[in-house]
Amino acid sequence: MPPFNQTTDNQQTFTLTGIPGMPEKDFWLALPLCLLYSTTVLGNVIILIVIKVEQSLHEPMYYFLAMLAATDLSLSLSSMPTMISVHWFSWYSVTFDACITQMFFIHTFGGVESGVLVAMAFDRFVAICFPLRYATILTHGVIGSIGAAVLLRSVVAVLPVPFLIRRLPFCRSNILSHAYCLHQDAMRLACADTRVNSIYGLLAVIFIIVLDALVLLVSYILIIQAVLYIASQEERFKALNTCLSHICAVLLFYVPLIVMTLIHRFGKHLSPVVHTLMASIYLLLPPVLNPVVYSVRTKQIRRRIVQMFCGGRIAP
Repeated sequence: MPPFNQTTDNQQTFTLTGIPGMPEKDFWLALPLCLLYSTTVLGNVIILIVIKVEQSLHEPMYYFLAMLAATDLSLSLSSMPTMISVHWFSWYSVTFDACITQMFFIHTFGGVESGVLVAMAFDRFVAICFPLRYATILTHGVIGSIGAAVLLRSVVAVLPVPFLIRRLPFCRSNILSHAYCLHQDAMRLACADTRVNSIYGLLAVIFIIVLDALVLLVSYILIIQAVLYIASQEERFKALNTCLSHICAVLLFYVPLIVMTLIHRFGKHLSPVVHTLMASIYLLLPPVLNPVVYSVRTKQIRRRIVQMFCGGRIAP
């Protein structure tokens, strides 16, 4: 591993980490990593194209799905450069400015993904609880406003993070724990009081992740209550079936996040490889599997994808 710079100005570099203790294995991880990224990009681009060209998908539910696909694509592209450079080219160093730029985008798009999942839950709530008013409540203007609000909230919440990191001096080891930059990872390397960073990071997590989780929980409690009032068992099943893809997307986002948080808090005795693996799963799993889930679960999307790869006509 290359030596690291211990200067305290903003021209210093951070040293990224591949597989802890096993740098010789980094190259072998690069191949599946490239496959995952290729699958992520291809899958989410296909979802965006299909929603654009398929007129029957020009509905609120699929507009929110397009937002989710765009967010997954952006989140993957935010982490891709350093992860590929570490595992494929063994370029471990990243400049201070590049590092804080990457952490801004990773945290921002992570917050956007959480917000989009809440917006999708609201869409399912309106569709099931107020089916006759669905089109009048979720107009194009409302959908656009929700998307803008989700993006703005995340940007505003994460924007102070680069400035809070920039003010800290780094005079100890600057070896990060992952192949990409995170606020909490860089913060622990500072040789100054980081209580402001810690408190703000906690407040940002509560404002975005915890609040969104509570809203999702309340939304599905209300949805289940509404479904129970449906007389026909077949209609109940049909209503819940429309939520299944979204529930899978929520689990793909929150389960790795919760596991990673628990490991970070209570698993300090575990191998660093476990921490690195869970952090990578949290970042890579949702963008890879969300397109798969929606492609399998949505007949119109599945049909269009088959047409695309079997030479069928795309335009309606």
